[in-house]
Amino acid sequence: MGQKKFHRTHYCGTVRMADVGKTISVCGWVQRSRNLGSLIFTDLRDRTGIIQLAFDEQTPKEIFDTAFTLRAEFVVAATGVLRERSSKNHELPTGDVEVEVTELKILAKAETPPFEILEDSDVNDTLRLKYRYLDLRRPDMQRGILMRHRITKVTRDYFDEQGFYEIETPILTKSTPEGARDYLVPSRMHPGKFYALPQSPQQYKQLLMLSGFDRYMQIVRCFRDEDLRADRQPEFTQIDLEMSFVDVDDVIAVNEGYLKRVFREILGVEVSVPFQRMPWIEAMNRFGSDKPDLRFGFELKDISDIVKDCGFGVFSGPVASGGSVRLININGGAEKFNRKKIDKLGEFAKTYQAKGLAWLRWNADGSSSSSYA
Repeated sequence: MGQKKFHRTHYCGTVRMADVGKTISVCGWVQRSRNLGSLIFTDLRDRTGIIQLAFDEQTPKEIFDTAFTLRAEFVVAATGVLRERSSKNHELPTGDVEVEVTELKILAKAETPPFEILEDSDVNDTLRLKYRYLDLRRPDMQRGILMRHRITKVTRDYFDEQGFYEIETPILTKSTPEGARDYLVPSRMHPGKFYALPQSPQQYKQLLMLSGFDRYMQIVRCFRDEDLRADRQPEFTQIDLEMSFVDVDDVIAVNEGYLKRVFREILGVEVSVPFQRMPWIEAMNRFGSDKPDLRFGFELKDISDIVKDCGFGVFSGPVASGGSVRLININGGAEKFNRKKIDKLGEFAKTYQAKGLAWLRWNADGSSSSSYA
């Protein structure tokens, strides 16, 4: 591009037919390049989408020669006139137009990537995490980051409208265990002493309430040194809020309004409030969890009254000592659960402090088998 200063005028995914005839400048990564001899078509990608760059007989030779060298993930800057495509791609929002390139500059070359930058890639997770900076270039990953950004903005807007102040609290603090172990950070100024990373800013929230900040919120990082599970991370972000001079219904109403706002503005879905409410004991009795998924059909059934006098100690014993016996009926599942699967479920149940998992299978022919026959 000589000594002329390059300035991006458009994002790749934003141009449309209404922009035809304009001279535009775009930057991005090469998605792919198709060399047809006298024609070269290059798909250029940025965070908004893809635009096609076109090189043909009218393209200056030095630019055409540069285009010939383009490979996947090269970083490129291009200027040209937007024109209507002769062969349209209706699967792309920009599929009706292309850039007739008049200036081209390779900003950075790239080695062949270990996997292709594609939507919903089935690449091995270990490889994805090793090359996380490549993985995050994928459109579906970028949409997730964008959604999080938008949710954060909606969160701040909503709670601001509800009269909440957003107040930051310290990350390096005194240890205040809340059931999990703290991560510790050694102090350089005080050898042998440590700061703790907060599990949540609970003590600071209480101080703020005492200080007269009667509505406070924070989008805060929390740290918990726990064994990992599918729903547990060593660090995570949560929305913390505190309210004074309110009752339970006030707190629930604020949260319902927030969720209704998020679903409407982020997903375009209208949800009805108030939400269904369920006592804690009902949730535990039906689902065995205080955060139940109501779509889950295999609810727990308490059969203690049925088995308390059955004479089988494994069942009657727990009932006699004040415990219970629960049943899950997997209707139509006899053929789908072999012994190996059932034994695996039994081991899983023990991780939740269950004593064991007895089973009974009714077969289609009317016969039965069980672990306690």
